[in-house]
Amino acid sequence: MQSMERIDRAKEKAHRYERDYGGCAQCVLGALQEEFGIGNKDSFKAASVLSGGIARQGETCGAIVGALSALGLEMGRASIEDTGANKAAMDAAVRVSARFREELKKRFGLKKDLRDNLCWHIQEMIYGRHFDLANKAEYQAFVDAGGHSDSGCPAVCGLAAQVAAEEIEKLREKPDKG
Repeated sequence: MQSMERIDRAKEKAHRYERDYGGCAQCVLGALQEEFGIGNKDSFKAASVLSGGIARQGETCGAIVGALSALGLEMGRASIEDTGANKAAMDAAVRVSARFREELKKRFGLKKDLRDNLCWHIQEMIYGRHFDLANKAEYQAFVDAGGHSDSGCPAVCGLAAQVAAEEIEKLREKPDKG
């Protein structure tokens, strides 16, 4: 029961952090760091520029980047030579990424599967269009459309934290972490 509570707390924190402060990558990573005792201030700071689809470019969703960063902190390789740990971490990352897309499909009632984790595609799914978040007017249009409302990007962040937390819990139950 404690693992479900931790998963729920990570999901709620990531959602609330995105709604209240913005910065999807840090919101997800920070929630997972707090719940699982992984990483540090430097790893959190490094995620500062990864939101909005990497530096507000609409590329890979910052929420999944934060989730995968936490996964890497949990089980990634500590030296370049450790190819076994790298393979195990990549296998887990593929699972988390696929689950993220499945959860987005369910949460937002999509008819078709998402083929990628691009921020612009997720925006189109939620808002019916994408926004150039590097453009001040477009960013304001994103906010006005509900970008930081409970049914927008905060929900995406909550789902990313949830699927990463589920994977981390599974990994912690297995001594070999793979």
